[in-house]
Amino acid sequence: MIDLRSDTVTKPTEAMRKAAYEAEVGDDVYGEDSTVNELEETVADLLGKEAALFVPSGTQGNQIAILTHCSPGNEIILQEDSHIFLYEGAAASIFAGVQTRTMKGERGAICPEELVSAIRKDDIHFPETGLICLENTHNKAGGAVIPIENMMVIAQIAREHHIPIHLDGARLFNAAAASGIGVAKYAQLTDTVQICLSKGLGAPVGSVIAGSKVFIDKARKWRKRLGGGMRQAGILAAPGLVALRDNADRLSEDHDNAKLLADGLAEIDGIEIINRVETNIVLADVQGTGMTADAYVQLLKEQQVLANSFGPHSVRFVTHYDVGKGAIKKALSIAASLTKQPN
Repeated sequence: MIDLRSDTVTKPTEAMRKAAYEAEVGDDVYGEDSTVNELEETVADLLGKEAALFVPSGTQGNQIAILTHCSPGNEIILQEDSHIFLYEGAAASIFAGVQTRTMKGERGAICPEELVSAIRKDDIHFPETGLICLENTHNKAGGAVIPIENMMVIAQIAREHHIPIHLDGARLFNAAAASGIGVAKYAQLTDTVQICLSKGLGAPVGSVIAGSKVFIDKARKWRKRLGGGMRQAGILAAPGLVALRDNADRLSEDHDNAKLLADGLAEIDGIEIINRVETNIVLADVQGTGMTADAYVQLLKEQQVLANSFGPHSVRFVTHYDVGKGAIKKALSIAASLTKQPN
C-alpha cells in the first residue's frame, strides 16, 4: 500500500523505537521527566524562545495558546482556511470563549492592509482583538510557504496594536526546508509557535509550543486543565528528539518527491494540479477524469494507493519519508492506468 493521505501516517524509525525503549523517564506533571525536559529545551533553543511545552497534539497546542493569550469575549483573527478554524472542532469558541474573525488570504497569507481594518477599535459594541493566528506552511493552500516578508509586516502591525501573534507551525520545518530560512527567523516574528513532531518529522506522537517563560508557565496549567499532563512521557518525547535530529534536514526529499508526483499527475489526461507545489502537498483537480474526488480516491485505493478527498473534485496527496521515489513512480503508473469513469 502506498499511503499518500498525510505525513501523519509515518511509522517510527528503528532509532525512534530504540530511543523510546531506552528513554530516561520521570513524572512530567512534576517536571521530573528528563527526556521531556530535554525535548522542551531543544525546541525552545531551535525556535529562539525562552521556554517550551510538550503537548499530545498540534490541536491541543494551538488551543492552549489561544486559552493562554485570550480572555473570554475576545476575538481572534485568522485566515478563513486555517487549520484552527476549519479542523479543530470549534474548540476556540467552546474552550476559550472567543469569537473568530476570518479573513481571505492569498495562498494562505493574510493581506496586511485588510488586517489593519479587521483589528477592533475601542468600542463597547465590539469584542477586543485578543490574538492574531498565522499558519506556516498552510495546509489548505496546498503546503504553501507564507512569505517571511508578509509575516514581518503583520508582526509590525501587531506590535503597533499590542496584539500577540500565535503561529501554527505544524509544518514549519517544511517551510524552512523550502525557503532556506531557519525556523527561528519565522518564530521570532511571533509571540508563540506550535510545531508538530508527528507530521513530516515522523515522530509517532506529539507537538511542542514555545514562547516566553511567563507564557509557558501559564500554558502548563492550561495543559493540565485539558488533560494533557502526562506522566512518564519521555517514552513519547524521545522519538521527537530523534525526529528533530535525523529528519529535519531530509524534508527537501519529500518536497522533491511531491514535485515529481505533481509533474507526473499533470501529464495524465483529466488531471490538473491546482496548487503551486512548494513543500510536500499536492492538490489535484480530477474533474476532467469524469469522476468526483471520492470516486477517484476509491479507485486509487482499490489499486493500493491511498489519498484524501479535499473537495468535490480535488484530491490531496502528501509525501513523507515512508514513500520513496520508487513508490511515487509506481503510484503515478497506477494513476495513469485508471480509465475514465462516469460521475
